[in-house]
Amino acid sequence: MTEDRFLGGKIVVGQPQSGFRAGLDAVMLAAAVPDCENALELGAGAGTASLCLAARLSGVSVIGIEIDSALAKLANENAVANALDKRVWFAAADAFALPLDLKREYDAVLMNPPFHGDGQSSPDPSRARALMDEGSLRDWLEAGLKRCVSGGSFTAILRADRLNEALAALPETGIRAFPLWPRAGEAARRVLVQARKGARAPFCLLPGLILHDASGAYTKEADAILRGQAALAL
Repeated sequence: MTEDRFLGGKIVVGQPQSGFRAGLDAVMLAAAVPDCENALELGAGAGTASLCLAARLSGVSVIGIEIDSALAKLANENAVANALDKRVWFAAADAFALPLDLKREYDAVLMNPPFHGDGQSSPDPSRARALMDEGSLRDWLEAGLKRCVSGGSFTAILRADRLNEALAALPETGIRAFPLWPRAGEAARRVLVQARKGARAPFCLLPGLILHDASGAYTKEADAILRGQAALAL
């Protein structure tokens, strides 16, 4: 196990040393979720994104769904360690077969779905399960949007080269895409996609965020997000 700090040390997360480990993606995902009273995270892992969201929005309650029961237990321990267990808790469940008491609509849904295809499997079984979507990216996105209340938000962080798949799976309207550029002039590796359920606005590709300057340090804007001093407005 390792102990990792996020949002400038505001959030401390215990994570397995091997397997899938949360990092920048989880922080950016949490920073992109609009103000809301309740949220659902599908595929929550050790709970990093949910805990970062709760740290930013003092009035939100968050439920995280994680199929790995050991990770769900660890996520609940992380919620307790950060004194957020009154507002954040995690259930060991399948995102595609939620328990009846959780199968309802939420103001906001967020996810960092598995995003690797054939031939990209990790030799670590837990990491492979976290990363391999087995062609089901559409299923993840549709499941997330289904759990949103009308007018609610659905936010996902994806590999940028799978944006076309995401757009094919989501409604034609009410969608915004926000690229995360490693450096100015470089191709994006990640993209945040946000849907407003039932919205009629045409698709919008936003300017995005440059993560690093020429020296390799985080840009002022990215650093403010990572320290929990600013949010992303999609």
